[in-house]
Amino acid sequence: MAGVLSGLSEDLAAVVAQVGPAVVQVEGRRRMAASGIVWSADGVIVTAHHVLESDDERWVGLPDGRRVEASIVGRDPQTDLAVLRADTGGLAAPSWRDAAGLHVGHIVLALGRPGKTVRATLGVVSALGGAWISPAGGKIEPYLQTDVLMYPGFSGGPLVNASGDVLGLNTSAILRGISMTVPTPTVRSVVDTILAKGRVQRGYLGVGTQPVRLPAAMAQKQGQETAVLLVSVASDGPADKAGLLLGDTVLALDGEQVRTLDDLRTRLSSTAVGDKIQVKLLRGGEVRNIDVTIGEAP
Repeated sequence: MAGVLSGLSEDLAAVVAQVGPAVVQVEGRRRMAASGIVWSADGVIVTAHHVLESDDERWVGLPDGRRVEASIVGRDPQTDLAVLRADTGGLAAPSWRDAAGLHVGHIVLALGRPGKTVRATLGVVSALGGAWISPAGGKIEPYLQTDVLMYPGFSGGPLVNASGDVLGLNTSAILRGISMTVPTPTVRSVVDTILAKGRVQRGYLGVGTQPVRLPAAMAQKQGQETAVLLVSVASDGPADKAGLLLGDTVLALDGEQVRTLDDLRTRLSSTAVGDKIQVKLLRGGEVRNIDVTIGEAP
């Protein structure tokens, strides 16, 4: 048994030594510095959006002790990702891997560099699932939760498997009290989009909503018990321009039922800015269909 544990210990230390040089310190807030991951050798770094509180001074601490200034290429608050660019001296990017073959119970490491040296903590994958919408409205796929203890400053650092592959970026800001990882496919999609366009465009209606239960007769007729009530309509927003009103109840978007707020977020996240969609709604006891041109979320 001692030999097995000793071998495991050496293997885990080797993984930290392998991935550690691609983990940098990110100074973008008044409190403790956070972490980032080298995305490419030309100085692109991916980190967590919420750790970049300052738009004026951003610094990156490199494994060799140098401290260099960084610029923000773009942010995506909905997935809590941000892209920086700095003179990293040609640091190599780690190997990124999706969740294929990953199972609940697999050993993982969370790495961070809130100080000058790399730090690590050990845990297991505690939950895996399908695509989901974050509370901020970003589509994240797949759901990846661990029991890894997120020490202060670990946000923006990598989750690593036993082979030294990065499975995603750790963050403490998406779901309070839960160690979440933004998985590789989502990180790759967001980073590629930011590098190409400077931002991630997402569909926007310009409404405030709350779930509502439909009257029994209407629920039976529409085949759904709940829908989404408009409690506010932004002036000059897409919904306002199309004629949607405060008090309208949204039943469906482009033929897909909207029963919950998550349904609405999901439909909007998969709709391109500028697309025209048909909103099926209930107004004054009558069902109406109104075309709305989707705007870009501010």
